[in-house]
Amino acid sequence: MSAESGRPGNRPPQRRIVVTGGPGAGKTAALELARRVFPRNVKVLKEAASIIFSGGFPRQSDADGQRSVQRAIFRVQIELERMVENQEETRLVLCDRGTVDGLAYWPDDAASFWRDLGTTLDDQLARYDSVIHLRTPSARDGYERQGVRIETAAEAARIDARIAKAWEGHPRRFFVESTADFLEKASHAVALIGEELPPDCHEQPLGRGERATA
Repeated sequence: MSAESGRPGNRPPQRRIVVTGGPGAGKTAALELARRVFPRNVKVLKEAASIIFSGGFPRQSDADGQRSVQRAIFRVQIELERMVENQEETRLVLCDRGTVDGLAYWPDDAASFWRDLGTTLDDQLARYDSVIHLRTPSARDGYERQGVRIETAAEAARIDARIAKAWEGHPRRFFVESTADFLEKASHAVALIGEELPPDCHEQPLGRGERATA
């Protein structure tokens, strides 16, 4: 996998995990909890979209604007991952979304997305060892607009479904459903991350999760 590329000598392979999901799914909070639980040899990357939007990149609703945003997010994501792939001390990289997520926001068909970016779905799926998908809660279950999040609960649910569709070809994918108690949901995600840790930097997980069956 490309997650292992560029690591010279006898360095052990680096694993790369995507934590994804629709708006309001709790990815960032779950990743922060994981960073605290698994501090040794684990690197958490910030969400590329949040970096871009908090820096003032314009958000336009027209098709050209959506394409520009997704191109920018894709390239920032690539560079975030590239920046840490040769760090000898980093054995596990946790990504707040991955390069495939942009497909869910692209205004045209999937083929045009990969053609525009000069890559393929298979190549991008191969970048990641596993995918953990936190499902977006409904309005009844606690979905709220905040920060750079602008979607309604209904819009967020549709995006969540498109993200699930985009990643469906990955051979190692897990879903974490929303719960009334967010800590329970976050703990489930952290448990799944714990099960993906390389053996020599493994910490005791909080529990076991179910394999996705998409």
